[in-house]
Amino acid sequence: MLSDIIVQISDAKVSANAADRIVTYSLGSCIGLCLYDYSQKVGGMLHFQLPDSKMDSHTAASNPFKFADTGTELLFDKLVSMGAHPKKMKVAMAGGASMDAGPKGFDIGKRNILAIRKMLWKKGLFIDAEDLGSNGFRNLYLSISDGTVTVKTAESTTTLLSPVAFAAARQAG
Repeated sequence: MLSDIIVQISDAKVSANAADRIVTYSLGSCIGLCLYDYSQKVGGMLHFQLPDSKMDSHTAASNPFKFADTGTELLFDKLVSMGAHPKKMKVAMAGGASMDAGPKGFDIGKRNILAIRKMLWKKGLFIDAEDLGSNGFRNLYLSISDGTVTVKTAESTTTLLSPVAFAAARQAG
């Protein structure tokens, strides 16, 4: 039986317990980022709201998971401290929708997408799967037992990453 670990908005969770599934709900313009090391079977998820901690350094100090840059850094470092190897991490993400909320032209979803791509590039991480943009809400699931990443919307359920991708990665090196 799976045990759900819920990631709230501006939050991150990690696990190395095969019985865990990390989940976040209602991703709109926010982005859910999943990092998973298939060799160590350790993974984590970040649900961030805003692209850059420089927007509000006071909030970034008290809640670094609110921002793409500081949240990604902390999630990455925690997984490495748990034995994850950066070259074996698979990356999947969802969210970054265009929502009607906020000032016209603010385009927070697009800005979040650009920010997370930049952070991953700086870390030398490549995106293996994504479900970004559009204008709806998504729920994101990461199974620690095998690294499967699933996205659910009101209309569909999509597997972004599955163990097949990890088997191919192991054979490649």
